[in-house]
Amino acid sequence: MQYKHVIRLIFTFVLLLSPHIISSALSKSPSILEKPETIQISLHEIVKGLRQPISLVHANKDGSRLFIAEQAGMIQILQNGQISKTAFLDIRDRVSSGGETGLLGLAFHPGFSKNRRFFVNYTSSEPRLKTVISEFTASDDLKTADPKSEKILMEMPQPFSNHNGGQIAFGPDGKLYIGMGDGGAGNDPEGNAQNTATLLGSLLRIDVDQKTKDKAYGIPKDNPFRRQSKTAPEIWAYGLRNPWRFSFDSETGALYLGDVGQNSREEINLIRRGGNYGWNVMEGAICTPGLFLPCDPSRYAAPLLDYPRSEGTTVIGGYVYRGRAIPALNGAYLYGDFGNGRIWMLRHEGKKVRENVLLLETNRMISAFGEDEQGELYILDYKGKILKIVPK
Repeated sequence: MQYKHVIRLIFTFVLLLSPHIISSALSKSPSILEKPETIQISLHEIVKGLRQPISLVHANKDGSRLFIAEQAGMIQILQNGQISKTAFLDIRDRVSSGGETGLLGLAFHPGFSKNRRFFVNYTSSEPRLKTVISEFTASDDLKTADPKSEKILMEMPQPFSNHNGGQIAFGPDGKLYIGMGDGGAGNDPEGNAQNTATLLGSLLRIDVDQKTKDKAYGIPKDNPFRRQSKTAPEIWAYGLRNPWRFSFDSETGALYLGDVGQNSREEINLIRRGGNYGWNVMEGAICTPGLFLPCDPSRYAAPLLDYPRSEGTTVIGGYVYRGRAIPALNGAYLYGDFGNGRIWMLRHEGKKVRENVLLLETNRMISAFGEDEQGELYILDYKGKILKIVPK
């Protein structure tokens, strides 16, 4: 985070780091095109009065309900434009919250309506800071969940308080994907993101419907490092700095991930099995300024798109639009930036970006995007509001 953003960016996605001087040659990105007249969007306020909302998801064939995770440890139900009087889950007693810590992710099992299972990602400081991936069970009527039903699947020590990632989501393959940051501080001092022996700095993939002798979950047979010695078999892809938000295209299954940058570049990655996305050697498509590590960009998976800090300071990965309200956006990937509230869309063919269009200047603190069962998209304003993306 840069000093000029301290007042506004109270949600500290990026720890204060010493600035680097970047030449203009390293500041190029796909140009922001003029907003075409055929694609005009606006934001419709759905609800306000929330406390630091950071995730909005649906529960798979659950009707009109949406579930909102608040950073301090509450999960609220949004239905028919109203927040339910009773919270779905309250685990504030075990969540360590503030800055980049807290209740950071929520995902419902594909069979939730029958098995009542859902999963959360949160940080705890007992006895020391760690990331916890847990399973909970909802009540028979699916209206609430008992905090005592918690089953801890994974615990990962965190050396610093920032770069915890936080997103969890089920892929079209039924496996649970988990975004883990590099452990924090600046420049990844422990080298976690390039170390496949640790879970930090990686996108993990586990099977919550299986168990092993020593784990409360299974390792999918096609995980890329499952049979390699001295590697973490949970890793699906690595070389990530702070994968705050990622999503799957509900039509194609493609996995898009927004990785928050350090001082120079913000990036969107199209994740492939076993891919190494370069951090801390690479920041976006450039060699990390000031780190002076041996750097050969050809060794790493290049981002689908990256942009300089002049265009935004904290990328917020979004979703591919598959709704019906805005036909002109069909198949476009929408993403934003927490630092300036901008919303963009991009289209690509393979790894080549065809369009990168600035859709809207919102001036909101976009902490996440959300998607409902109909494929319509929302933004979460960290100041406490949920807004739906609608045609203008």
